[in-house]
Amino acid sequence: MRTTLNIKDDTIKKVIQITGAKNTSRAINEALDVFIRERQIQGLLDLRGRLHLEDNWKKLREMELDEG
Repeated sequence: MRTTLNIKDDTIKKVIQITGAKNTSRAINEALDVFIRERQIQGLLDLRGRLHLEDNWKKLREMELDEG
């Protein structure tokens, strides 16, 4: 998808340098992918302490085998 963005030249240069990408589009795409992944990970980490998960996968697996 083509998009016109106003991004500072020094920011683009830094992104290209950090990613090692050969062109601006690849550098921006890689930077955005990393940004999205980090935000998703942070969202999961923010749930720490809010969810109670039981570590009973072995018991559940046995129950599945018994039913099948």
